[in-house]
Amino acid sequence: MKDIMQILAISEDTATCSSIYRVFESEGHKAICVSSPSEALQLLQHGFVTDFLLIDAASHLPGDDLFIPALMQNIHSDKLCVLSAAGDTSWEEFAKRWTINTALTLPLLREDVDKLTSRCEADPFTTSYSTARSSANGLPYHLEELDNNCFFLAASPAMMRLYRDVRILAPVDIPVLIMGESGVGKENVASLLHKYHAHPEKPLLNINCAALPTELLESELFGYEAGAFTGATKSKPGLFELANKGTLLLDEIGEMSPQMQAKLLHVLQDGTFCRLGARSPSRVDVRVLAATNINMQDAIAEKRFREDLYYRLNTLTITIPPLRERREEIPLLMEELFRRGALELGQPFMFPERLLDAAQEYLWPGNLRELRNFVTRTLILRDEEAAYNYLRTKAKTCTANAPVEKLPVEVPAKQLAAALGMKDAVNIVKNETEIRMLQDALSASGWNRRRAATNLNISYRTLLYKIQQHGLSA
Repeated sequence: MKDIMQILAISEDTATCSSIYRVFESEGHKAICVSSPSEALQLLQHGFVTDFLLIDAASHLPGDDLFIPALMQNIHSDKLCVLSAAGDTSWEEFAKRWTINTALTLPLLREDVDKLTSRCEADPFTTSYSTARSSANGLPYHLEELDNNCFFLAASPAMMRLYRDVRILAPVDIPVLIMGESGVGKENVASLLHKYHAHPEKPLLNINCAALPTELLESELFGYEAGAFTGATKSKPGLFELANKGTLLLDEIGEMSPQMQAKLLHVLQDGTFCRLGARSPSRVDVRVLAATNINMQDAIAEKRFREDLYYRLNTLTITIPPLRERREEIPLLMEELFRRGALELGQPFMFPERLLDAAQEYLWPGNLRELRNFVTRTLILRDEEAAYNYLRTKAKTCTANAPVEKLPVEVPAKQLAAALGMKDAVNIVKNETEIRMLQDALSASGWNRRRAATNLNISYRTLLYKIQQHGLSA
């Protein structure tokens, strides 16, 4: 339970500020009142932690839209509260557009303090996005800020374990292999590893090994001396030198040529390398992270990747699950991407729940990259109906291509067990029973999925997953 709240208020009216001080501090809470949004931003950007930011509508709404995007980079909209005079509704459209759900009427009363206190107890988030939080349906999740307006989000058990592993591995200065399908967020995991590295103040550099030919990749990684080749008029340090004491991410390392693999192995073994055209070696201390979306065992078997380099890189391995295996995170990711995208574009955006439902029915083969592109396109076009129809069409296409395993009812259980083994036979019977129960509940509810979920005593999200898993359709 939260005992003491810390309140930040924006108001030019001294009487309003006095009211805020009097009411909150009489209940044992702390309150600070500033006269302008810029002062509030300065406090938040310098680490001031507040449970609620109160905005006096008479002083700053609805005409100060310009300060809201910058403000919401530092505080979640759930922590914003509008203060207005009785009968004043001029701020309502503003609050709706920016999803500000809390409003109090001036003058403030003790009951208003109790209202905010109960909100803090029920939803104990903080302004820092590096803390555990709870979604609207009570699902705990972790949201953490990274550089370049990127973020890391974990809600599924697999991603929560991944985050725990990252925090354990990050300070250990040995190579890490990050594996996962294209678009799952391997660069974000690399950023998280660097954030908790022993030298997070040092650079994190990134190079895509598949995007450059061997000769250019070598010069980018190791640098060159003046005169090393035609056009090399002056010396240039490579990424290994530039990342000294820091972190170097080798993305798409599975596409690196055998020649470069041999040179990389040498650097990893003794920390030395030579610039192109140099006569003496250089020594660096770089934490190397490698990322790939290929099956490394297959690449080794096919002689496309050196086995000794693989074992040097995979001292520690992190595998990121695809988005289809962590569907409970899709609504959270969409909400965060919409919020950030709207701020970047300088516009508010409201999206209906049906968009979230449709998104959870789709498999997202492009993972987070595809989801981010969908959100960006939706924000730009501002056509919710088209976005919803797009997701429904994509989901139906995936469902049509997903085979449904049916139980051959004419085969007796004894024969089925003998043919498949007891474990496989039990799984088939279990799946067929589950399919039958789902179909019965959906038919009885006229394919009202929320009612069907209630009748089955399972969550709505679980029902959506089961429908997708078994390829069910109306």
